[in-house]
Amino acid sequence: MTRGERLLLLVLACINFTHIVDFMIMMPLGPQLMRYFGIGPQEFALIVSSYSLSAGISGFVAAFFVDRFPRKYVVMLAYSGFVVGTLACAIAPTYWLLIAARALAGIFGGVLGSQVLSIVGDVFSYERRAQAMSIVMTAFSAASVAGVPFGLYIATRFSWHAPFVFVGVLGIGVLFLIWRFVPIMNAHVQSRQQRTNPFAVLTNIASNPNQLRALFLTTTIMLGHFSIIPFITPYLVSNVGFSESNVYLIYLVGGALTIFTAPLVGRIADQKGKYPVFVVFALLSLLPIYLITHMPPSPLAYVLFVSGLFFIFSNGRLVPTQAMVTSVVSPVQRGGFMAINSSVQLLAQSLAAYSAGLIVGKTPEGQVTNYGLVGFFAITAIFLSIFIARQVKPIDAAPQPLEATAP
Repeated sequence: MTRGERLLLLVLACINFTHIVDFMIMMPLGPQLMRYFGIGPQEFALIVSSYSLSAGISGFVAAFFVDRFPRKYVVMLAYSGFVVGTLACAIAPTYWLLIAARALAGIFGGVLGSQVLSIVGDVFSYERRAQAMSIVMTAFSAASVAGVPFGLYIATRFSWHAPFVFVGVLGIGVLFLIWRFVPIMNAHVQSRQQRTNPFAVLTNIASNPNQLRALFLTTTIMLGHFSIIPFITPYLVSNVGFSESNVYLIYLVGGALTIFTAPLVGRIADQKGKYPVFVVFALLSLLPIYLITHMPPSPLAYVLFVSGLFFIFSNGRLVPTQAMVTSVVSPVQRGGFMAINSSVQLLAQSLAAYSAGLIVGKTPEGQVTNYGLVGFFAITAIFLSIFIARQVKPIDAAPQPLEATAP
């Protein structure tokens, strides 16, 4: 890997880190925000969902034009809007202005994720792509280990505004890194005479079974993953006896483990094949899913052990998945396709959480019920994804050399 490639991956990881911290920090801030604004769980849920909804819509709209511009310009614009939206969250004085600020951050944040994956797909050949993906995805680990715990600390020390100030100021520095180290990346841009109808991205997907299977793979993975995620903490606290003050340890331990395992999984996937590695980790991930959703009252060490396995195996199946999904389109269509994929992913996350909410219940004593059924639903979705992934085939496309698109 060249110095330019390593610098590019570092910048992309910084983009993902700030983006992920901004998204993840909102959920553990729930108690503070409900006290500050005098709102209930439903009103708080609207704050959280406003980001996902606006991100899903903007990602879909972006699919029609992002491939007409160099990747660097799209990322610069999207990240600038994201920083503005995050700083607006930091100074929002009322409940509705906070929702508006979260929606603004989501509008631009919804474009960032797909463009980061598009850049990796453009620069790194299929044979090297999983390792590159794993490096970018360590941003999730770093966010879990450092970003979220630090954000919670300064929120407790100062106020709920502080984490958004932190992410916004950090984002200004990342903007400089994007300007300095991300190349123009315009090899995919077609001339005005060559351009197709902007809605061709939808017709191309509809007429290409391989791309449809890739989107279906994304959907099943998200259904299996996010159906259990929203209720892990409530179940562990109310049913398992896990202390609410120790919730940060789940992110800390799981994130720390994936910092080391994600790059290793990427290298193995490039050497042994994306699909075989995906199958191994998809099957392995079924064990912690079952253990978490059926866990009896247990000591702290056992809970952290199982949740650590969940982080490792879930991240392990996601690394080759991203490499496979980015490889079903040519660079000319990749930005638009990945934007659609991002929207599908957000929609599947919402559907998974909503479906799980219809299944689980609560006893008068506050314990979560039927979580085991949600676990079986997640296991079925992940098992189904193994057969779908087998049909997702990469297409041959030469990567864009960084030297040809200098900053």
